[in-house]
Amino acid sequence: MSAALQTRQLCAELGGRPVLQNIDLQIAAGRWTCVVGPNGAGKSSLLKALAGLLPHSGQVLWQGQPLASLSRQQRALQLSWLGQGEASTLDLRVWDVAMLGRLPHQSWLGAPSAQDAQMVEAALRATQAWDWRERMLGELSGGERQRVLLARAMAGNAPTMLMDEPLANLDPPHQVDWLEQVHCLLAQGTTVLSVLHEIGMALHADDIVVMHEGRVVHHGAGRDADTHAAIEAVFEQRIRIHALDGQWVVLPRLGGASCRID
Repeated sequence: MSAALQTRQLCAELGGRPVLQNIDLQIAAGRWTCVVGPNGAGKSSLLKALAGLLPHSGQVLWQGQPLASLSRQQRALQLSWLGQGEASTLDLRVWDVAMLGRLPHQSWLGAPSAQDAQMVEAALRATQAWDWRERMLGELSGGERQRVLLARAMAGNAPTMLMDEPLANLDPPHQVDWLEQVHCLLAQGTTVLSVLHEIGMALHADDIVVMHEGRVVHHGAGRDADTHAAIEAVFEQRIRIHALDGQWVVLPRLGGASCRID
């Protein structure tokens, strides 16, 4: 199985504090890999390093080629990015925000092509944001904006998509819609790498990377018992993973907190 992204001895710091420590990792091409772990585990830092957005030591390779050797445009053509809590200009039309995803495909100061318009329309329809295309981004709710930003990432049609907390502000039905969109991307051969706090959704992934204190402590199939055990361990056994009606569900393990106030 070929690797879309690979790291070798990847290390990074923020404010002088190590956030990634000697990470060797291979992200399989054409599969959905999800990164999970407790707050502060380094999940977002890992995604930013893979996208070339966080200074680091060690190597990041895209299809065997050093990511640092690619130009900004080449990188944007190969890697699509959706960041956590990402800011965007609120006085832009939804259509124009989604069209930003097509910039790597356009010449300098060139007008959008008919293909650009087709890709943007398809992405807005896929995220159920088409009816808002003439509205300003600032007029939308947080969940609606997130769907527009997802459409922008999808419009780029990059072979690898990196998404940090893509379910933020999405209600459960639209989380399910996102899951269906991921499956559509996989059917087209896209590699998807996401960070999720929603462990129940993450368990649908082909592969799961479990992180703790800046390190990868486990990397395995989403359905494997060893993967489930690793997830439960980094969350200090406060959750348990069970099979229910053919799906994996996450349940709280009660009894760990004290109600006593002295």
